[in-house]
Amino acid sequence: MRVGLQAALGDVNLDATQASSQRQLAISLSAIADTRDRQAPLNLCLILDHSGSMNGRALENVKQAASHIVDSLSPGDRLSIVVFDHRAKVLVPNQIMEDPSRVKREIQQLQASGGTAIDEGMRLGIEELAKGKKDSISQAFLLTDGENEHGDNPRCLKLAGLAANYSITLNTLGFGDRWNQDILEKIADAGGGSLSYIQRPEAAVSEFSRLFTRIQSVGLTNAHLLLSLSPQANLAELKPIAQVVPDTIELNALYEGGQYIVRLGDLMMDSPRVVLTNLYIQQLPEGIQPIAQVQVRYDDPITGQIGLLSENIPIEANVLLNYQPALNAEVQQHILALAKYRQTQIAETKLQQGDRAGAATMLQSAAKTALQMGDQNAATVLQDNATRLQAGGDLSDADRKKTRIASKTVLQGQE
Repeated sequence: MRVGLQAALGDVNLDATQASSQRQLAISLSAIADTRDRQAPLNLCLILDHSGSMNGRALENVKQAASHIVDSLSPGDRLSIVVFDHRAKVLVPNQIMEDPSRVKREIQQLQASGGTAIDEGMRLGIEELAKGKKDSISQAFLLTDGENEHGDNPRCLKLAGLAANYSITLNTLGFGDRWNQDILEKIADAGGGSLSYIQRPEAAVSEFSRLFTRIQSVGLTNAHLLLSLSPQANLAELKPIAQVVPDTIELNALYEGGQYIVRLGDLMMDSPRVVLTNLYIQQLPEGIQPIAQVQVRYDDPITGQIGLLSENIPIEANVLLNYQPALNAEVQQHILALAKYRQTQIAETKLQQGDRAGAATMLQSAAKTALQMGDQNAATVLQDNATRLQAGGDLSDADRKKTRIASKTVLQGQE
């Protein structure tokens, strides 16, 4: 297994007469399997809310989804299941999946009761995953339908960071309309995973299956982007780095040893991670000029090797006295994806401040950006909510959650 690494400037040409130029650098990273590569085993933990509000159809559908995951595991894969209400317990300890029927019987006996303590579920889930993480791909599905009323949200974020440090990926699934989208998004972002919205109980099986298919394609883990800049190039001061594919996430960069280090987590074989960096480049002489170098440090769970390094990719600009733009269409799409996310964030902030008109205007801008991308489904969601605010209406919990999901990814279909 090796890293597929590509990088491109939004416009490779620079104006030699300008004192400073702004450019976006898109970096695509994926895992590439050699024909002889086997698949590393999964080490999966389901962390499931079974509080009182999950009673009835909600819990029954989640139990069905969990049982479907049990049937989908391959020989050698490991599974653990943690359940929580206002307390948490290990329903199925971490184990190689050898008796699916017994595990499914445990799942079916689960009953709804109590309140919600997400952080306790996370703590036990991380502990179970740690037991089987050697030479495996460690992932958690954290599902909840409510607020962390009996828990501590800052502790959730600390645990998500701890999980990331141990190469454990946390995916969050919000069930229904009463969960806290800010906390679940932050857990998923910090844990290197994705945020999903299960609006209807019957969608639980398909959403679990979608996520499971995604983690099955993970080939390399604990990936860090290493970005070295030439003396004439600098990162933008405000929000300089973000992931834009498969989900939009603002990323943090640590400057160490003369380079920027950005943790990305897992690399998949069928869907690259694309990182967009915002650079300012000082005036350069005419000709081909070096701008940056990119490399990836990663672990290979198949061989057990850690701290491996990919090839080092040089980034060059073409500096012209008679400047003509040479726009890269794919990078422009990534720029639009990030603009859609940030416009929607501004709209949400304005709405929280009571500025309904400002929120509607920004949602309209985000809808137009989505249309430019060809993301018709997101454009519809964003424009509908803008129209609702302009008409004096309120956004329901479902509207707000659809908006958040529409901002972070390209919607494949509408609910």
